[in-house]
Amino acid sequence: QVQLVESGGGSVQAGGSLRLSCAVSGYTYSDMCMGWFRQAPGKEREGIATIDTGSRSTLYADSVKDRFSISQDNAKNTLYLQMNSLKPEDTAMYYCAAYYRAYGGSCPRSGAPYKYWGQGTQVTVSS
Repeated sequence: QVQLVESGGGSVQAGGSLRLSCAVSGYTYSDMCMGWFRQAPGKEREGIATIDTGSRSTLYADSVKDRFSISQDNAKNTLYLQMNSLKPEDTAMYYCAAYYRAYGGSCPRSGAPYKYWGQGTQVTVSS
């Protein structure tokens, strides 16, 4: 059973940075899609960054492109989301998620295929 535990959220002023971490256990790291999702109150869940753990192919939402960066550290079994130039509209609960798949290419930003989810970490950006 894959388990995901997020950390690193907090409060920051606009223009600041945060790095979220997602500790992964109970898995085989290859052939997985992993992603970061967020959901603000009253809004739909948004897939903001994904990575194929085999090819390391990444995909970003336009809303975070050039500001956020997804990466993985296989030795530490950890997924990261580096968030720079944060804006108040980035305020949300952030979740990491994963699922196994048998083929490569970019991983989807839709949350539907993702089987495993963490509990979330809150990010609040003040103006």
